[in-house]
Amino acid sequence: MKKIYFAILLFGFLFCQLAAIAQTNNRKINIGLFPPLSSNWTDARKDTNVFSFNVLAGLSAGETGFGITGLVNVVRGDASGFQLAGFSNHIGKSANGFLVAGFMNTSAGGRGFEIAGFGNFAKTSSGGQVAGFANVSGDISSVQTAGFMNIAGKVNGVQVAGFINVAKNVRGTQFAGLINIADTANCQIGFVNISKNGEISLAATFDENHTLLLSLRSGGKFLYGIIGLGYNVSNKENVYAYQAGFGAHLINAEPVRLNAELTGTALLDFKDLTYYKAAFAALPSLRLGDRIDLFAGPSIVYIETNSTEDIMRHKKYISSWGGENGEDFHGFYIGYTAGIAIRL
Repeated sequence: MKKIYFAILLFGFLFCQLAAIAQTNNRKINIGLFPPLSSNWTDARKDTNVFSFNVLAGLSAGETGFGITGLVNVVRGDASGFQLAGFSNHIGKSANGFLVAGFMNTSAGGRGFEIAGFGNFAKTSSGGQVAGFANVSGDISSVQTAGFMNIAGKVNGVQVAGFINVAKNVRGTQFAGLINIADTANCQIGFVNISKNGEISLAATFDENHTLLLSLRSGGKFLYGIIGLGYNVSNKENVYAYQAGFGAHLINAEPVRLNAELTGTALLDFKDLTYYKAAFAALPSLRLGDRIDLFAGPSIVYIETNSTEDIMRHKKYISSWGGENGEDFHGFYIGYTAGIAIRL
């Protein structure tokens, strides 16, 4: 108990001393618990500070230096410098420094860099936004990075999200773990990419392993994503298939193309058998009419499996190992992919 009383007395002494300093420095320093229990008292909402320390909550007209708040920091005007809040920062006008919050940052915009455990929300931003879950902004001219989702208007920079990016016009790059959506975009990297100036096709493919896949191919002029489901017509056990990957249009001289694709395909029986295939394929393509592409070409294939029927299907391996004493079989061989795509 003595330590607690001592800490309270020490805090009270420091509070009084810093309050006195603040009074003699045109109230540019604010120390407090929460409004109005602070050195700026009832004028806190009118004052602009070069330094603020608030145990629970802070309120000011502006911040130009360093601010620390245990929970919530509210700045009615502009904020620059470094603002740190345990829960959230709320800037009424421009944020031109660093905003760091355990949960959320909100602002009208500015050139600041925002970091939040959950989300950043701004009308415009020419700085960066980093969030554990989501970033939401109007026009942005830098970087948005989020664990789940980014939403923006015009983007002159980069969006990176664990799941989905959404924007109007992107003069830069969208990179998502699954989906990118934009009205127009320079470059989209994800398994599903949707834009008005992009290309989307539905393809049926067949490979050397006798797996028939129906896949969505979507992207821009150079890069595209691949995601599909299918069925192996030869296996008795591992018959259900799914595929994901990326492709690139190496040569695009309509009606002839040369595409390169890197894909991963798995076969499942939903029990104990496993099969995984990674393939790099070179696929010449011929366009027929306005919507149909025919393509076929060789591939370099790596497989890992514990399924005997998948191992025995290929007679010649470039290299192989395992497959004994309960170990998975590994092997490299030359395969092929052929298919037809309909542009949507």
